[in-house]
Amino acid sequence: MRLTRFTDVALRVLMRLAVAENEDPPTTREVAATTQVPYTHTAKVVARLQHLGLIEARRGRGGGLSLTGTGRSASIGELVRELEGPSDVVDCEGATPCPLRSACRLRGALRRAEEAFYASLDPLTVTDLVASPTGPLLIGISSGRPDTG
Repeated sequence: MRLTRFTDVALRVLMRLAVAENEDPPTTREVAATTQVPYTHTAKVVARLQHLGLIEARRGRGGGLSLTGTGRSASIGELVRELEGPSDVVDCEGATPCPLRSACRLRGALRRAEEAFYASLDPLTVTDLVASPTGPLLIGISSGRPDTG
């Protein structure tokens, strides 16, 4: 299973915001720079995360991005499911449908494997993802001083 770039960026944004509680809220532009993602892509991700209630965005002086309580405790498995949306690991019904699709056991096995992947992420939260050594490294990167521990 491979995550979309959108989901990857969303997880990076959430992780960056999880370590920002003792600083001025970073802007979308600052988060984009820290996570090394283009601003326009980061802005789309921020809008989606805000819509999901995981982050707050305030404009103007003293504004910036912050993680909500819901965002901090969100299940990574549920979040990835939401961001990835419904899909099959393989496309049995595509432009050239698979001739085995009516009696194939692979499709079911792959669905179970995909669910096992998500289930392994279910107990993790954003807070878990920024435990040491990740959190200190993120703080160092965002301050311009890499901290390797």
